[in-house]
Amino acid sequence: YEIFKAMNPFPVTIRLLDPPLHEFLPDAEDLAIEVAIMRERGETGSELQEKEALLKKVRALAEMNPMLGFRGCRLGMIYPEIYEMQVRAIFEAAAQCNKEGMVVEPEIMHPLVSIVTEFSFLREMTDRIAREVMEKHGVTFKYMVGTMIEVPRAAVTADEIAEHAQFFSFGTNDLTQTTFGFSRDDAEGKFLAQYVEKKVLKENPFVTIDRKGVGKMVEIACELGRKVRPDIKLGVCGEHGGDPSSIEFFHSCGLTYVSCSPYRVPVARLAAAQAAARAKGERATSSTV
Repeated sequence: YEIFKAMNPFPVTIRLLDPPLHEFLPDAEDLAIEVAIMRERGETGSELQEKEALLKKVRALAEMNPMLGFRGCRLGMIYPEIYEMQVRAIFEAAAQCNKEGMVVEPEIMHPLVSIVTEFSFLREMTDRIAREVMEKHGVTFKYMVGTMIEVPRAAVTADEIAEHAQFFSFGTNDLTQTTFGFSRDDAEGKFLAQYVEKKVLKENPFVTIDRKGVGKMVEIACELGRKVRPDIKLGVCGEHGGDPSSIEFFHSCGLTYVSCSPYRVPVARLAAAQAAARAKGERATSSTV
């Protein structure tokens, strides 16, 4: 509610739960130490039983590669009550704002979609809850439902996804990881600097968009999405959204907004203006010739 109030009358894009579940649980190693100490002391009460049960659950949810595992929209598919709770809260806030005369337009973003049937399932759920909330409060408000394009499969099947999605936001951090097959934390800590130094890569692809690979995925998704939905809203979310060279590329693809860290916003605004000015100048020169 407070976000809608502060942003009135501008639309607000809200990404639903994205991190893997283990990030919301205690550390397994720390918990195991606590349990071991309690057993050593001879404790047998309910507190020990609760910690043992929690440890069992934490270990059950542990993943070898959580960033490619049970996260994003996959959580919403298997535990729909998580996303239903978030969507309902968003629409309840929108309804309250509507009653108070504010203009709100929530944009619900489902992350990590790779299969159109994932998105169609989540879109139906989102629309159902929107209808329920509007009927409950006797109000109507506009909203949009879209997805993040973060994996190559989503990019090359963007035409299918666009049949249901009203907007795409390119999650270029994850798209870079999944296109290269790099784990960002490991790659930057172990070999990316040497790759740049040895000129295997011209630049760190997590800083400046890799136009031949990741950028090609963006271009493919834009083209396919527009074929099905000409008015589809296209943008980018991630650190590339604050890099001037990457912003110029995104502008050439026809993306209309970037989302980045707050401290990068001034640079992003300047880079976007420069890219637009260059494009306008090139068109003027071309028409003159």
